[in-house]
Formats: sequence, structure tokens, C-alpha cells
Amino acid sequence: MSGKWNHTALLVIDMQKDFIHEDGLMLVNGGRAIVPNVIKAVQVARERGILVVWVVREHDPLGRDVEHFRRHLYAAGKVGPTAKGSVGAELVDGLVIKEGDYKLVKTRFSAFFATHLHSFLQGAGINKLVITGVQTPNCIRQTVFDAVALDYRSVSVIVDATAAASPEVHVANMFDMKNVGVATPTLQEWSKSNA
Repeated sequence: MSGKWNHTALLVIDMQKDFIHEDGLMLVNGGRAIVPNVIKAVQVARERGILVVWVVREHDPLGRDVEHFRRHLYAAGKVGPTAKGSVGAELVDGLVIKEGDYKLVKTRFSAFFATHLHSFLQGAGINKLVITGVQTPNCIRQTVFDAVALDYRSVSVIVDATAAASPEVHVANMFDMKNVGVATPTLQEWSKSNA
């Protein structure tokens, strides 16, 4: 990475089949509509030399590392949401991890909780984050609030490359994040920006 973007990382959160496909076990209704914008955000990031971090959920097939309120989804031999090795844990078509990208596995909403993300980003000299993916009130919001608490210099959430179960939920959460100093550009605005 070089130039003015070498302190920025793009986080692509939970763009996995179980969250995006219509038959996904944890379908986020607005997820499918943002896939083209997430693909474009990744393309722009790569053109700028921005580090792309793929944040994905992968759970023990027996559900032993899942939040208590979801453990029933893995009971009695069921293949639960984003179980490691399952089709549902795969990235949606059009999103591909390439050489130079980084994959981070999480088991909770925030990409920072019980992971090494913060130390990895610090080691890479990253102090600015751009966030895409699903879903706004859970994994996006908690990752963003942790980034703010960890004093990342700049946190942006691309408003039309993130989604929730409904437009109303998405807008309400974007409002809350904007109120704590998070930038909320559209993909077009971010793609044209120089900051």
C-alpha cells in the first residue's frame, strides 16, 4: 500500500450466503440489494491500494462458540448458520478474497470482540476504517462503536453498501452512528472523495 490511502482499511462484514441468499439461515432482507455496491467498494479500495479485510462469521458445527440465544439453531444435528465448512459460511458470488487481502473470523457481532483485529490494524498502520456489509443494527453498529471507542481517527459507513432487515432500521442506526462522528457517505460520494 502506498500514498494517501495507506492508513485506510475497508472492512467487508458478513457478506456470506446465510445472510444474503433468500434461503439463507439468517437472511437479512436488505442484504441482496447491496451486493453490487459492496463489489464496487472492494474494487475502488483495491484500485486505491486500500487494505481489504473480510470479516466473516464461522462457527463450530456443534454451536459451542455461538451466543447462547442462538445455540438452539445448532441442536440435534442441524447445520447452523455460518457453520465452518458449510455453504452458508461462504462469501456470496462476486466477492472474492484475493492475495493481499485479509480474512478475519469472528463469533460475535463486533469484529473487534475477542479477535486480534485491533492489533492487526495497528500493526498495518491503519487508523481509518470504511465499513460495508450486514447487518446495520448488529455487526455493523457494534464494530463501528468499538472502532470509535478505540479512537480510530476516521470511521465511515457506506450507507448504500450496508443493510438491515428493513429500511427503517437501517436509517435509524445510520442516524445513531452519524451522531457519534461517523461519516455516512454514499458509495458514489466515497468513490469520488480524496479524503
